[in-house]
Amino acid sequence: MNKIDVLRRADMFYDLTPPQYEMLAAVCDEQRARLGEIIFEENTPGSEMFIIGRGAVEVLVDPSIVGGPNAKKRSGPVTIATLREGQTFGEVALVDQGLRSASARCAEGETLLLRIPRDKFLHLCESYPELGYKVMRNMAADLAFKIRGSDLAIREQLLWRPRQST
Repeated sequence: MNKIDVLRRADMFYDLTPPQYEMLAAVCDEQRARLGEIIFEENTPGSEMFIIGRGAVEVLVDPSIVGGPNAKKRSGPVTIATLREGQTFGEVALVDQGLRSASARCAEGETLLLRIPRDKFLHLCESYPELGYKVMRNMAADLAFKIRGSDLAIREQLLWRPRQST
């Protein structure tokens, strides 16, 4: 897998220069995942993000973790998104050291991932502030998009009422 080609397909790394792509590729590790394999689990510490080079990954949440009236009706995690080539996941772990807000599971045969460890990423951003600025700007835009999508889904769940027959 050509790491630079994978990075170029990811919106998170939009607008980098060729040398910046090379520096970023140097801190990436390749990882393979098999169908059904858990990449990371919800509510566990995270210290890396991933970019999908080939294949697909499901993002899952377990309603029983937060409880609520419908949590017991569900049996296990629920898929909230399926990500494909060029998409990223786990990026919040680069910003903070909190717990994972969802699980990630391989959704397609031989899935190839690029893994960016937090410590190497932060060192790269500190050493090359322009690269760090661009990636963090893109990450903020990506996370804002995801938050808006989640907000709409929550509003839909809270405000949707079945029609009353008259």
